[in-house]
Amino acid sequence: MVSLNCIADVCIVPIGTGSASVSDEVTLITKFLRENPEGLTVTLHSAGTTIEGNWDVVMGKIGQMHELLHHHGVVRIQSDIRVGTRTDKSQKSIDKVRIVEEKLKKLV
Repeated sequence: MVSLNCIADVCIVPIGTGSASVSDEVTLITKFLRENPEGLTVTLHSAGTTIEGNWDVVMGKIGQMHELLHHHGVVRIQSDIRVGTRTDKSQKSIDKVRIVEEKLKKLV
């Protein structure tokens, strides 16, 4: 069991669905995550989903997302996952964005 909190940026790519669009699969995943938050913070963005929380819960949720899409007929799934952790302070993804936005204001 891993006790770290993490911020994971996840892009799940269903392969062989017969369409270039993945919005149906993204909709299924997003609905699932919103209905089963388990203490996680979830943010949908244009090229994936950011999931914040306990490492084990986040990784388990990514596995459940794969299972969900397989259950809905997707035979092959490839995921790109970028995960960050830190031990010096607690930080949310919105904090990281806010810091850069504040620094941009100072540059003007």
